[in-house]
Amino acid sequence: MNLLFYIKFLVVFCSSALLVSNAKARGDGLAETIQKIKPSIVAVGTFMPTRSPRASFRGTGFVVGDGSLIVTNAHVLPGSLNIEKLEKLAVFIRKGKQSKMAVVEELVVDTKHDIAILKLLKVRMTPLALGDVSMVREGLSFAFTGYPIGMVLGLFPVTHQGIISAITPMAIPMLKSRQLNAKLMKRLREPYDVFQLDATAYPGNSGSPLYHIETGDVIGVINKVFVKESKETILSKPSGITYAIPIQHVKQLLVGKGLQ
Repeated sequence: MNLLFYIKFLVVFCSSALLVSNAKARGDGLAETIQKIKPSIVAVGTFMPTRSPRASFRGTGFVVGDGSLIVTNAHVLPGSLNIEKLEKLAVFIRKGKQSKMAVVEELVVDTKHDIAILKLLKVRMTPLALGDVSMVREGLSFAFTGYPIGMVLGLFPVTHQGIISAITPMAIPMLKSRQLNAKLMKRLREPYDVFQLDATAYPGNSGSPLYHIETGDVIGVINKVFVKESKETILSKPSGITYAIPIQHVKQLLVGKGLQ
C-alpha cells in the first residue's frame, strides 16, 4: 500500500515539476525573444525642424528584408507632408540609451490590406524574419511589441502577449442597411481573414509586429483602426478586441514589388 502511495506521489510530483519547467521555459523564451525583437521596432511619424515638438508620432513599424525596409499600416502614414516647411516622413529608433531619427520614403502602399512599406535612406537595421501563417491556430499564444501610447513615456517599446482568439473575415455583413457605407461595401466584396486577439492594443500599436513567442517570426501586423471600422461598426461602444493582418499580405507585396 505504501509503495503504491509513493508511486502516485512521484507521478504527481514529476508532472507538476514538468509543468513548472515548461512554463518557466516559455517565460524565458519570450524574455529572450523580446530582447531580439526590440532593436527592429521603430516609431513612425514625421519630422519638421520648425515645429514644436519637431517629431510627430503616428504609429509603429518594424524592419524586414535587407534591413532598409519598414513595414507599418497604411493608415499610419500622413495624408500629405508640408514640403514648404521641410516636413519629412521619418522613423524614430531606440539605440541603447539614445534615440535617433532616420528619414524614410514611401515605397509602396496597399490600401486594401492597410499595409505600407517604407525605405530607410541612410541606415540599415536588423530585420525580423517573416513566419508561416499556415501554422497559426486559434488558441496559440503570440506577442506584439510597439508604442501603445506613442512617445509620451519615451521611446521605449512595450510588449503585450495574448492568444489568437479567432481567425475571422475582415468584414462582416451589417444587420441593417443603414449601417453600410462605401468603404464597408468594398471590403465585403473582397473579404480576407484576419487574426483576432484577446490582448488589448492601443492606437499607437498600429503597425506593430505580431510574432511567435519562441522564434520571433512575424505572423501578422497589428491593426487598431482599419479592421475595427468593418468588424465593429455595429457596436455602439468600441471593444477591447485587437486585430492583426496576416503576414502573407506583406510577403506578397514584397515579392510583387521585387523587394524580396
